[in-house]
Amino acid sequence: MTKLDVVTFGEAMAMFIANEVGSLHNVQQYTRSLAGAETNTAIGFSRLGLQAGWVSKVGDDAFGKYIAQALQKECVNIEQVLVDSRFPTGFQLKSKVTAGDPEVQYFRKGSAANYLSVDDFNEEYFLSARHLHMSGIPLAISAHTREFAKHALRFMKKAGKTVSFDPNLRPSLWNSKEEMIQVTNEIAFQSDYVLPGIAEGRILTGHEKPEDIAAFYLEQGVKLVVIKLGEKGAFYQTAQKKGMVAGYKVEHVIDTVGAGDGFAVGVISALLEGLSEEESVVRGNAIGALAVQSAGDSDGYPNRERLEGFINQILTGVR
Repeated sequence: MTKLDVVTFGEAMAMFIANEVGSLHNVQQYTRSLAGAETNTAIGFSRLGLQAGWVSKVGDDAFGKYIAQALQKECVNIEQVLVDSRFPTGFQLKSKVTAGDPEVQYFRKGSAANYLSVDDFNEEYFLSARHLHMSGIPLAISAHTREFAKHALRFMKKAGKTVSFDPNLRPSLWNSKEEMIQVTNEIAFQSDYVLPGIAEGRILTGHEKPEDIAAFYLEQGVKLVVIKLGEKGAFYQTAQKKGMVAGYKVEHVIDTVGAGDGFAVGVISALLEGLSEEESVVRGNAIGALAVQSAGDSDGYPNRERLEGFINQILTGVR
């Protein structure tokens, strides 16, 4: 079995991006792409040269085959992507915008990924990875995936692996705000690295300031908290130190979706390579800035050469 640097799991969907600006019901033509927070991160890790594995279920249909082919093309390991002919692969529609966040409509209820369960957990596969990266989305989409997520976290922690967690809050997928906060924090408290956006941190902790949000998680045993602050950059804190890392100036933002996943790729890949917390956040900011300059969720994620070239712009004062 392939040795992995990072393993992740979740739902992937075929995504249809509008070719014209306007309401989705008026759009005549779309361009197909790939969507899914965890596939975004797997692709991002792979482009940087890390061995990344993604675990899920897809339907025995055209969308499922497309997802598998797209990930294979990106050199993501999909040995544990199971095909379930009983249920379909989900898809989504995404609007084209000239500014701000796009409109997204999901068609994912009852998809094959909803039925990823603890019975599907392959211990050998997960043990082959150094690190587990988790998103909060599997906690929300079904009881099956929630139990899978909890099991994966317990298993990897017991095996001495590191775990990162991006809350990736999707309130519309939860029964209530209270349930969302309780379950998400339960997972966050057990993780080594927690990476919320500032708005997510405020919802989850009730605190306003990045320092207070970070302290909330550090007091529960989290080793590193990194709080995304959009174009301002990011704040990080451990038990020993804290700091603010400025973001990169982007002249023209095309699409913000996928920027947070790209940020996670930057931070986690750097930590796995032994870089400092500050250097890791610099990389996260860089990939996030590159991500917002393209329409697809992961289209802007760089390879190693492009990433290093972009970060080196700081030396010329472009940042």
